[in-house]
Amino acid sequence: MLSNILASSRGAGGCVTNTLIGLAKICGTIPLYAYGGIGNDENGQFVLKLLKENGINTRGIKIFDGELTAFTDCMTEESTGERTFFHARGANRCFSYENLDFDSINTDIFHMGYALLMEPFDREDKEYGTVMARALAKIQTKGIKTSLDMVSTENDRYSEIVQASLKHCNYVIINEIEAGKTTNISPYSPDGKLDANLIKKICEKILVLGVKELVVIHAPQGGWAMDSDMNFTYVPSLKLPEGYIKSSVGAGDAFCAGMLYSIYKELAVEESLKIACAAAASSLSEIDSVSGIKSVKGIIELFEKYKAG
Repeated sequence: MLSNILASSRGAGGCVTNTLIGLAKICGTIPLYAYGGIGNDENGQFVLKLLKENGINTRGIKIFDGELTAFTDCMTEESTGERTFFHARGANRCFSYENLDFDSINTDIFHMGYALLMEPFDREDKEYGTVMARALAKIQTKGIKTSLDMVSTENDRYSEIVQASLKHCNYVIINEIEAGKTTNISPYSPDGKLDANLIKKICEKILVLGVKELVVIHAPQGGWAMDSDMNFTYVPSLKLPEGYIKSSVGAGDAFCAGMLYSIYKELAVEESLKIACAAAASSLSEIDSVSGIKSVKGIIELFEKYKAG
């Protein structure tokens, strides 16, 4: 079956670029630092330039000679915005625990992503379960709060790899598929519909597995959160007009950026979910991951304009 490509464009993507640039666009006064690996190639320079243009400190970026900068071919269906990803891990296979300059990490929050996509961090660690868990634990010893994101992928060790890190996380911000794989609890009822009661059960289990403060799950239907006191909150997605959505690529990272901004500003959980849902909605208005994301003022205005009745 032949499918025609109607247009193509290049944009930076992934956890580091999407989430940090999203945060920079939401609030330009938060100090932001990038850590990760790129190849010594054109794409790597493109990523560095974009991060710097958005005021993000790149001292934690390591360049690996002879490696490609990781890239993803994202195919977006024109009428629905649905996406299929083809990913080359490139330099992400090289960036490891030893490349993290722990002494230079002096932030309020350290957000790690993506579990299941960074091979050196997904490897087994006899003491902590995984290298990622060891890294998060070390960062927490500095008094820094930690946050985790992951990818939706097939892996026989999915729950094993993720669960090792949970006890070293203050926050987890993931989608409903990842949440189900983490806990081995499907978020869908037998009729295939997303079930809020099952989402609640998943949140409870993730907290029991060790997350200290907040579990956040997002889906096309909205965002759910449960805090350490088991308070459960839901905010539905915005009702966007026909033709608004250009692409859904990066929407999860935009949601994550909105949530991290709100956590950093110590906002109430319901207000945080509203900002996160509206940040995700704003990203849908452009073909790439970050161009559509508005300032926090614009995000709040967007929520009020299109909030579910």
